[in-house]
Amino acid sequence: MGRPKSESKPVAGFGALVQTMRHTLQETGIARGVQNLRHVNQDSGFDCPGCAWPDPEKRSLAEFCENGAKHVAHEATRKRIGAEFFASWPVSKLYQQSDHWLEQQGRLTEPLCKPAGSDYYERISWEDALERLAVALCELESPHEAVFYTSGRTSNEAAFLYQLFAREFGTNNLPDCSHMCHESSGTALTEVIGTGKGTVSLADFEHADAILILGQNPGSNHPRMLTTLQAAKRRGCKIISINPIRERGLVSFANPKELQGLLGRGTPISDLFLQIRVGGDGATLKGIMKELLEMEQRAPGIILDRVFIDHHTENFDDLQAHLQSLDWSEIETQSGLERAEIRAAAEIYATAKRVIACWAMGLTQHRHAVANIQDIVNLLLFGGNIGIEGAGVCPVRGHSNVQGDRTVGITQKPKPAFLDRLSEVFGFEPPRDEGLNTVDAIRAMQERRVKVFIALGGNFVAATPDTAYTEEALRQCKLTVQVSTKLNRSHLVTGREALILPCLGRTERDLQNDQPQFVTVENSMSVVHRSQGHLDPVSDEVRSEPAIVAGIARAVFGDASNTDWDAMRCNYDVIRERIADVVPGFDDFNARVSQSVGFVLPSGARTRAFETASGKAAFTKHPLHRLEIEADQYLLMTIRSHNQFNTTIYGLDDRYRGVHGDRHVIFMNERDIAERGFHEGQALCITSHFRGETRSLSGFRIFPYALPSRCTAAYFPEANGLVPLGSTAEKSHTPTYKSIVVTLDPVS
Repeated sequence: MGRPKSESKPVAGFGALVQTMRHTLQETGIARGVQNLRHVNQDSGFDCPGCAWPDPEKRSLAEFCENGAKHVAHEATRKRIGAEFFASWPVSKLYQQSDHWLEQQGRLTEPLCKPAGSDYYERISWEDALERLAVALCELESPHEAVFYTSGRTSNEAAFLYQLFAREFGTNNLPDCSHMCHESSGTALTEVIGTGKGTVSLADFEHADAILILGQNPGSNHPRMLTTLQAAKRRGCKIISINPIRERGLVSFANPKELQGLLGRGTPISDLFLQIRVGGDGATLKGIMKELLEMEQRAPGIILDRVFIDHHTENFDDLQAHLQSLDWSEIETQSGLERAEIRAAAEIYATAKRVIACWAMGLTQHRHAVANIQDIVNLLLFGGNIGIEGAGVCPVRGHSNVQGDRTVGITQKPKPAFLDRLSEVFGFEPPRDEGLNTVDAIRAMQERRVKVFIALGGNFVAATPDTAYTEEALRQCKLTVQVSTKLNRSHLVTGREALILPCLGRTERDLQNDQPQFVTVENSMSVVHRSQGHLDPVSDEVRSEPAIVAGIARAVFGDASNTDWDAMRCNYDVIRERIADVVPGFDDFNARVSQSVGFVLPSGARTRAFETASGKAAFTKHPLHRLEIEADQYLLMTIRSHNQFNTTIYGLDDRYRGVHGDRHVIFMNERDIAERGFHEGQALCITSHFRGETRSLSGFRIFPYALPSRCTAAYFPEANGLVPLGSTAEKSHTPTYKSIVVTLDPVS
């Protein structure tokens, strides 16, 4: 395999400090920037708009990472754009600019409208904008002709109002960004342990004997997690990393809050790194379990926790028989590993009394994602590693409140009990039929079954698969509406008419009727806590997300609604009282969230009271999925650079992988490059293949990297056009961004 440039150097360190200050100075200036960083992730401050990694109870003065600081500076930038900017930039010309350029133009300062037939956005008053949206919704033949999309940065308060409005309007068409990321986790976990969330707390990492990290790059996507891993490693915890790319953050971490970290001396992170082929996770997990069964046969009662298995689980015998029937040569082929490597992982697991398994989108965005995650649960159940201190499942969420949005009702298939409570509390009968998920919503727009699309945050066009198809689908709508802080690709792919409604950022002060308000979020470990911005809003014309949603509801319903939308807009305590009335676990919401650390939502799986039909955790057996490709084909996965958060691009460099000034690159194994007669820097056309369909993107330049043979990678969202809309995970319907079959051809 090829070797990435500077692979041995630890991540973070002095370089992270330099980049933090550079980006902060460039976007906000020193005074505004330092003021911002003093408040991020602090008790009386605001929650970082970036990842959902939890805050420690004892917080440092600098409770943020490099990418979090970039995200905060990106939002708090001094740059502004309004009607004057759009008067000189037609939409068609803006569409030709890069995603990075678009986001760099600055904060949106006033509501905008693109009339039918026009190529320009122009200023519109809030009253006229809301009236135009209300007319479009009320003219629909059915409420199901509208889609209400949500980004994971939306607060609990805004999300609750949003789902309440959509359901009072008459539809469960509430797709969200979770459909593109951790939907597979929720689906898999709910089936086997009775909850779709993780079962660990941050404190559990202080007691784990081993930590498995699968399909995750914390060095770039969840950098604060590295501090937790560093502490675990220093006290003797063993860490196993399973990933097709040998990411530097999983190799060594130089903590920039320590002198030795600033000097470049890192802490080794992984005791064992299993560099699997793309999609080889399931085979690897089955191999580890098969080794454990053989070890148990040699030492009965020593390896497996039979007491736990017998009393708290079901279906173990079926899984055991299935694993024993598997052929080792097939496991090695499909995993891309040798049996000795798999045995080494099994030995670490067998000697650990408490094991945590962490994963992210490298595991959730495959055809067999749900099965893979259930195999993680199988492995943990072998040793009784769920429901005890220092052990459990840990799906690491990306967006800061994507988990909370789902908790308060953002879902296309709500539970009957939730709808019953909505009906009792708000006095209307919510729709009971299942709504559209993200992929189905795109199809419905393309087929003109959906005519109005509203996005509460996010960058729908850039985040979704099959870019050309998605763009054409949005253009079939009568009206598209984006509630946003900054310009992005989705503002330029519009229906016949389009609205941009500018909202407050997480860093900004929220005053309603001159009274300060705060919002709440839920992190990856089910902790609900407050977030309150402190900066002056970018203009008097921006509104908070709860105020925008309440304003839409008032414009649509007038006095016909039983819901007191004005009361909830003016005082978010009222929203939280209604959340407590509807959602289990939020009793005394306002009082409990006033505590500095917030509160933890209850979960039966944390105490082995599994909320399944049988009251037990379920072992599941899944076939060994074979990833077969033709002689001229490769497996491609999309990845993020160190200089981005989801679809937001901070810069064109990816210093941890040695890429500078370009994002249209394809990472390839050096031997594969030589065998094809290619060379570094050569431009290729990438063509994806799915059920006889092809999609092609050109101009991606070769970058040699340490990947398994026949495996390649390219950046998200630039490569999203290769992901077929119909290629989704079984059960969860998550697009398969991490397993795309492609061919590669030189660009003449």
